[in-house]
Amino acid sequence: MKKTIRRIIKWIVRGAIYIWCKIYYRTEIIGLENIPKEGPVIFCGNHRTYLDPPLMVCTAKRDMRFLAKEELTKNPFLNFLGWAFNAILVKRDEKDVAAIKESLKTLKNGECIALFPEGTRNGLEKGEKVKDGVAFFAVRSGAKVVPCGIKGGTKQNRKVTITYGKPLDYSQYKGSKDKEVLDKITEEIMGNIIELAK
Repeated sequence: MKKTIRRIIKWIVRGAIYIWCKIYYRTEIIGLENIPKEGPVIFCGNHRTYLDPPLMVCTAKRDMRFLAKEELTKNPFLNFLGWAFNAILVKRDEKDVAAIKESLKTLKNGECIALFPEGTRNGLEKGEKVKDGVAFFAVRSGAKVVPCGIKGGTKQNRKVTITYGKPLDYSQYKGSKDKEVLDKITEEIMGNIIELAK
């Protein structure tokens, strides 16, 4: 019963966010044809504002579970969104084994997860080191990675454009624990995201 209620609420909320983004931000969606219609997918994009996660959720046409920092539950609205979209909560600054297991389980079931390599809003601008979480999940699960670039949504340019790139396949590295491999994959993924966000 709870799952059914959550599914209905998720459908309503996703529709409301989509309409709001289309009207207020005049959102343009590019590259939907690049998103695999089935099978596990890891969505990852540049992170600028709190709008980014719901924007991806309502435009990708695939259900996805976002990895979100645990502190977001302190905000009632964000906590509600996390519940509605079944977010995977992550404890910051530590290796959260439970979140890792839940993410891998989701991918194993053929579902999708989403996260931001920057780790925080405007991480690149702040000089933060790009996290290798996407690469880790890709080589552990064999799931394809769909990079996403978001631009606009500012006072100077309210119109938002979200672009989904071609899926990246790292199945040849499946099971690898080599840090150089993870760093190489992370660099390539982030390079794709930056290009799509231009």
